[in-house]
Amino acid sequence: MPDYGEFRNDSRRGASDERLDAAAFHRNHVAIWTVLEKFLRGKTGNVLEAGSGTGQHVVFFARQSPGITWWPTDLNDHHLRSIAAWTAHENLANVRQPQRIDLSNPCQLAEMNDGHGALLAVFCANVIHIAPWRVAEGLIAGASHCLRPDGRLFLYGPFKRNGRHTAPSNEAFDASLRNNNPEWGVRDVDEVATLAQQNGLTLTDITEMPANNLILAFERNQG
Repeated sequence: MPDYGEFRNDSRRGASDERLDAAAFHRNHVAIWTVLEKFLRGKTGNVLEAGSGTGQHVVFFARQSPGITWWPTDLNDHHLRSIAAWTAHENLANVRQPQRIDLSNPCQLAEMNDGHGALLAVFCANVIHIAPWRVAEGLIAGASHCLRPDGRLFLYGPFKRNGRHTAPSNEAFDASLRNNNPEWGVRDVDEVATLAQQNGLTLTDITEMPANNLILAFERNQG
């Protein structure tokens, strides 16, 4: 996914160190983990992170959950190198090598998961607002195909509710996104929930997060 000015190299590290640093990670990783941990506690299985960015989230989550195998993915080659560098730096056995996936193609997510069993969860942070809508479509269709019956899809980021922004800062952010690319923009909870329902997933939980963000949690339709 595009950096949108968020990721940078830490000048204190050597030039050969490809670990990127995201300011958002330092603000949100503990709050996000508080939500994920409630679902993952006591479980085992595979969790795929869609659009892993720098790789900081996936290594932090993996340290907290040694019984879970984490699968980082991204489209950007620079990000993939950063994810690999963070994984090597942390020396975590439960993080797989990052895979290049175009989320707009739901088949790619399914193909990556072939042979590894259905997924316990798919987690995606700060992606669908800095991407065309077809990326949300591919992500949700791919997750629906790959999640096991008790699996969950978690989406983190800014969202509108009932067609309205939740804060002036989100409205300004949305305007800047759309100015950068008309296909980007803060998505509405209802349109995401409708898309999920069309793919056999139901929005079950909305958790308010710091800085006017939300986590949306989806499970398979019952019945």
